[in-house]
Amino acid sequence: MAAVHDISHSALFTDLYSLTMAQGYWKQNPNRKAIFEMFFRWQPFGGGYAIFAGLGTLLDNLASFSFSDEDIGYLKSLGMFEDAFTEYLKNFRFSGSLWAMDEGTVVFPQEPLIRIEGSLIECQIIEGMLLNIINFQSLIATKTRRVWVASGKGSIMEFGLRRAQGPDGALSASKAAYIGGAMGTSNAMAGKVFGIPVLGTMAHSWVMAFPSEEDAFNAYAEMYPDKTIFLLDTYDTLKSGIVNAINVGKKLKKQGKNFGIRLDSGDIQYLSTEVRKMLDKAGLNEAAITASNDLDESIIETLVNAGVPVDMWGVGTRMVTGGNDSAFTGVYKMTACEDAAAQITPVMKVSDNPEKITNPGPKQVWRIKDSQGAAIADVLALDNSADAEKIETGYRYCFWHPSADYRHFYHITEWPPQPLLKKYVTNGKPCVPQPSLDEIRAHSAADLETFDSTYKRLLNPHVYKVSITEKLRDLKLELITSHLSDL
Repeated sequence: MAAVHDISHSALFTDLYSLTMAQGYWKQNPNRKAIFEMFFRWQPFGGGYAIFAGLGTLLDNLASFSFSDEDIGYLKSLGMFEDAFTEYLKNFRFSGSLWAMDEGTVVFPQEPLIRIEGSLIECQIIEGMLLNIINFQSLIATKTRRVWVASGKGSIMEFGLRRAQGPDGALSASKAAYIGGAMGTSNAMAGKVFGIPVLGTMAHSWVMAFPSEEDAFNAYAEMYPDKTIFLLDTYDTLKSGIVNAINVGKKLKKQGKNFGIRLDSGDIQYLSTEVRKMLDKAGLNEAAITASNDLDESIIETLVNAGVPVDMWGVGTRMVTGGNDSAFTGVYKMTACEDAAAQITPVMKVSDNPEKITNPGPKQVWRIKDSQGAAIADVLALDNSADAEKIETGYRYCFWHPSADYRHFYHITEWPPQPLLKKYVTNGKPCVPQPSLDEIRAHSAADLETFDSTYKRLLNPHVYKVSITEKLRDLKLELITSHLSDL
């Protein structure tokens, strides 16, 4: 059996209905073309933005996404698939094209983050894998970026391995958290696989394994004089922990070494203030304070606003699991399909729920900025070869609400509009080099700087405009009318 973190490279990592539909498409026309787009419906955590993450993992998995002999044997055992179809699957490889936003980009509901063009069969089979990767990593990257913003763009450490959803969840969370602004992780495997800085010193068990707390601190300081952080709350933070940390810390200072302490329970505001006073009084002004203990962005923001003397934040459970919002609302919908005349025609889903009505046709996303370079709206425009739209500088445009109702606004483009979707895969092969994880992380932080602070606040953030062009609106209304007339 493959290692847990390699399962997603198997094309069996999909929903059963993708395979039953694929067999149907195969019987009708195995080469029929289609276009799908991945987008999400609403912001996680009640926030004003999200961070797109997981593209690198998706591209790596897509390159080797195939059915092994064991996979084929399992499908045959289900008694649902014809032998000729399972023979077809033996040679399955993704041979289509993929457009995507750069990983780390700030993104918003209803806009395509990824566009897939290929055979209807391959577009369908990759759905589950694509959504699994992008939804989870985008959720965690978004959560971490919110924590980072709440900390005042401070130092965030990801401590979530023990509470993450399984081994792959832990690895993916560490990678996504790094993209979202974490400075490092406690996960040693993530350090090895992704090159993320690894952090951490001792647990309470280390302190309890020695005759006294001071003995434990002395032993650790002797072994790791350059990376010593004392955990203070095993017995009593103020009466014992900080007292012993100061005693050992003075010895380290005489050696020209610095150290830190960690608070993992109790009233962080009170304890950090008292500990800082005691450290400074002892002449240990450079000793850093780290806080952990079930933190999230709301708690951290409250503590930062109160002026707590905390230098670093260790965040685990509520960051790597998504906390109160356990899933990203990404979906994957067909936007165009080959018809009986072998023409690629726009399609859309119509629903009684306006939020579930999709936008037809392949699309580009254009980021519109004001004269100072601040982002003010993202605009969806048609991007097929026969009817592509390009938004250019110096023109007055009318942009419409995605619901295609009366809401619209006019804008003269003074700053060059930025197309966000780039082609990453052509005919199943990568066509541009992937950036490093550090480059993705830097892009994410820089991209967020182009947005006003009102979009970043935790409470009641300003809603960023996602609009559609007049041509896309006309197409959408035409297809809605056509569908309704057929009822």
